[in-house]
Amino acid sequence: MTATGQLFEGAFWNDPYPAYDALRADEPVRLVDSPDGRVWMLFRHADVRAALADPRLSKDWRYTLPPEQRAGQPAFPIPMMILMDPPEHTRLRKLVSRTFTVRRMEELRPRVAEIAERLLDDLAAQTGPTDLMARYAFLLPVFVICELLGVPAEDRDDFAAWSNVLVDDGSPEDKGAAMGKLHAYLTDLVEAKRTRPDDGLISGLVEVAEDGDRLSDDELVAMAMMLLIAGHETTVNLVGNGVLALLTHPEQRALLAARPELMASAVEEFLRWDSPVQTTPARFAAEDVEYSGVTIPAGSTVVLSLASANRDDERFADAADLRVDRDAAGHTAFGHGLHHCLGAQLARIEGQEAIRALLDRFPGVVLAEPAEDLVYRRSTLVRGLRTLPVRLHG
Repeated sequence: MTATGQLFEGAFWNDPYPAYDALRADEPVRLVDSPDGRVWMLFRHADVRAALADPRLSKDWRYTLPPEQRAGQPAFPIPMMILMDPPEHTRLRKLVSRTFTVRRMEELRPRVAEIAERLLDDLAAQTGPTDLMARYAFLLPVFVICELLGVPAEDRDDFAAWSNVLVDDGSPEDKGAAMGKLHAYLTDLVEAKRTRPDDGLISGLVEVAEDGDRLSDDELVAMAMMLLIAGHETTVNLVGNGVLALLTHPEQRALLAARPELMASAVEEFLRWDSPVQTTPARFAAEDVEYSGVTIPAGSTVVLSLASANRDDERFADAADLRVDRDAAGHTAFGHGLHHCLGAQLARIEGQEAIRALLDRFPGVVLAEPAEDLVYRRSTLVRGLRTLPVRLHG
């Protein structure tokens, strides 16, 4: 940690893992000053995984208020499933799961591979350094999620820009403006899909019903917003962090080249070793809860460090070592329990196909500058590079 004992400052952004190692050993449950205020954070794998499924940790922010003030406050300004508890969460998840199926995601694999190849075609003539984040890792999931939702191609840049503002640490004014623009755009898009349905996911969600129950317009907009932000941001950073991991671990890169059938396990290891989602969205203690002998008082805000949990030697032997043939089952990159990531399978497919296509097309790809000079985004939520300069032809 830094000299002041605070997490989110200085060198932490580029390499948080020394701080996480120290915290797991000495202070696995800690009250932290974050950019969003004072929060309790959990760092050990056992605690994080248990907390992810702990019903005492609610998604309802009203638990931070005195009991007499809760009734007069709305629970969900935007009815987003990731911010809900049962039974509201259960209802939405049941409806959405009928459309967002593993089979439907697998049917997208050939299209994901095709998009990856097309993007690499555009890079083939590049002789100097190329920013792989801007020209590949960023674009592929944008194209995929926009096709999945049925967003017109000409709107993709705006769509991605709004997502970035909402995830990075920025001013409340900028975040509010981006949220307003995204909400207005998706409201219009949902109405358009009602009148002119296509084979995209939004049209599917408009049609889905369970015992006469359907998603409202507000719920459709919130669902599309969640899928955009979660689906886009997770995959951008999975691809970027995974490629960097291989470029800085030549023995693991050689192993994957010799045994390409390891790609699926390699992607699970990338998710574990340098998690694209660093921490969870906030949870709120509905009552006193205890982890690692520390009592977190009722009404507290609680954040779980997925990145730290995935580097816990108590769960993963030699957790700081990257091993593409490791069994990384049990990692927390996609959460656990009720809020396990709905798009986990799509993110896996995109990561596998994107990294496979890059290494097949450009087996000589190398970093264009030292790894220690790379700069990461200042986000408490996601962990990802601002740029990834490479030379595609070595």
